[in-house]
Amino acid sequence: MQRQPAGYAPAAPTIRGEIKAARKQDISMQDTVVRVICAIGQSGQLGLHGVLPWEGDRRPEFVADVARFFDITRGHVLLAGPKTIGAVPEFARRDRTLVVLRSHMDPVETLKQYAGRVVFIGGGPPVWDVYAPFVSHWDITRLPYDGPADRWFNPKWLTMGGNANA
Repeated sequence: MQRQPAGYAPAAPTIRGEIKAARKQDISMQDTVVRVICAIGQSGQLGLHGVLPWEGDRRPEFVADVARFFDITRGHVLLAGPKTIGAVPEFARRDRTLVVLRSHMDPVETLKQYAGRVVFIGGGPPVWDVYAPFVSHWDITRLPYDGPADRWFNPKWLTMGGNANA
């Protein structure tokens, strides 16, 4: 069984001060719901060499997970890095708002653009390290994968959420 390496700790979010400042300024992202939907392996695996470790697995539970992702995000906003947005198939581009996140984009200002909408944050650890304080709901599917990985789910993201004005 593959486990996270001892001493594993992803980069700490660098926006805590910005979040506090945003609260003080009473930035309103009224009724914006920020969510994450993701799948992890049995030991918390998220990625391997820049892709999902189970990429291309045609077993029913893996196919169902992909279909569920597209069903749940339909009609909503998906904010993610360029690789994740680039992987969205053509059929799914028509019925959701896709936004490529860049490291220079301020999370508060970015989320304010989608006030009143449901916003899903995709893209994995680098993106979630920044956006986790805004996430009010994590929808996590645990898949029957227990192989190697170089990216892991960080349970600390779960306790950071919902604390920012989102």
